[in-house]
Amino acid sequence: MSDAFFKIERLKKRPDFLACAKGPHCARGVVLVQARARPESVRDALPLVRAGFTATKRIGGAVERNRAKRRLREAARLLLPGLASPGFDYVFVARGGVTSRPWARLLDDMKSALIRLAADRDRPAT
Repeated sequence: MSDAFFKIERLKKRPDFLACAKGPHCARGVVLVQARARPESVRDALPLVRAGFTATKRIGGAVERNRAKRRLREAARLLLPGLASPGFDYVFVARGGVTSRPWARLLDDMKSALIRLAADRDRPAT
């Protein structure tokens, strides 16, 4: 992984989550990753990546949802510095089985989703 020269912040406001949901997404295994390029007018002078995490009631009760989000946050903390693009917002949505997925497979799921989103973004329009 490369060294990151950008700051990573958390998404906390609902409108940011909804805006990210309208962008491209990629589902791999037990995680869905949504990405959105922030408009040029909103981008800061410093490179910045924002990440949000969500788990629906389909995952389980509050304890299960919190456990799922904790696992996604830790995986994102490890992977985003090497795979995220500055100026983008990412939302990680937990899917069924995220709490019981082996750690290495969860990291693989998130890594492959982030790589796919980056590849789709870099592909020229046809």
